[in-house]
Amino acid sequence: MFENNRLCKALGIKYPIFQGGMAWIGTAELASAVSNAGGLGIIGAGHMPPDLLRNEIKKAKAWTDNPFGVNIMLMSPFVKEVMQVVIEERIPVITTGAGNPAEYIPALKEIGSRVIPVVASVALAKRLVRTGVDAVIAEGMESGGHIGEITTMSLAPQIVDAVDVPVIVAGGIADARGMVAALALGADGVQMGTRFVLSEECIAHENYKKAVLKARDRSTVVTGLTTGHPVRVLSNKLTRKFEDMERHGASTEELDKLGVGKLNLATHGGDVENGSVMIGQISGMLSEIKPVKVIIDDIVAQIPATLKRVQDLC
Repeated sequence: MFENNRLCKALGIKYPIFQGGMAWIGTAELASAVSNAGGLGIIGAGHMPPDLLRNEIKKAKAWTDNPFGVNIMLMSPFVKEVMQVVIEERIPVITTGAGNPAEYIPALKEIGSRVIPVVASVALAKRLVRTGVDAVIAEGMESGGHIGEITTMSLAPQIVDAVDVPVIVAGGIADARGMVAALALGADGVQMGTRFVLSEECIAHENYKKAVLKARDRSTVVTGLTTGHPVRVLSNKLTRKFEDMERHGASTEELDKLGVGKLNLATHGGDVENGSVMIGQISGMLSEIKPVKVIIDDIVAQIPATLKRVQDLC
């Protein structure tokens, strides 16, 4: 299966399944496990300083012989130093978010890296493809964390039709049904974040995972709509305070200040009421914590039956 998939061929992976580059919890532990299971593990650099990122990369190299990537937030205050680290470490796949990676593409291409930005609109996808990126990740608003305004079902086929590079679809995918749907929309692969949060290898605090396990279909909310940087998270005391401040006209600066340090407070401190529990809408269908290999093997094993069900309806 997937022997003819152009994404698998280009990246040297067994399955076209990316792990989302989640800040604070997309560590070497999770990334190496996903890569060892045949997907593409991704270290989430977030706002990591360069020395910390290099340490994560070295751990991942020690734990897997398979390709893995690094996700770089282009708004990070350390972005130039982090880019230098991934170049020196010759990371084969770089995914990016929150900006345009164009200025870094020549140096990354020189070492053979594939550059794959996350996009939330057709216009952005087309603009970045013109800069020479190798593929794009079309991320719908169902995703956890920072999101755009268009749903996965609407966004994916429009981006597939608009660009001539491989498209990886993200947002609302956690099983074989979601993966088959993405492939039917024209995608070459999928990216999952929320599903991998509930893995044994994810280092997120036990309270964080328990909160996700309790989630239902309407448990997430979107904060930051007035700031221009909307974020999908589980509803809690923090989101209610955030929403109240937004209703009363709080400035972007006040809202940004409220959010500082809150993701780490939840992922590592375990405070899931006053911290930011970034998670996707698909969390409502997840009920088990499993090893990464089991998660991926289960998805792949269920693809034939999922396809047969579709064929039987035709």
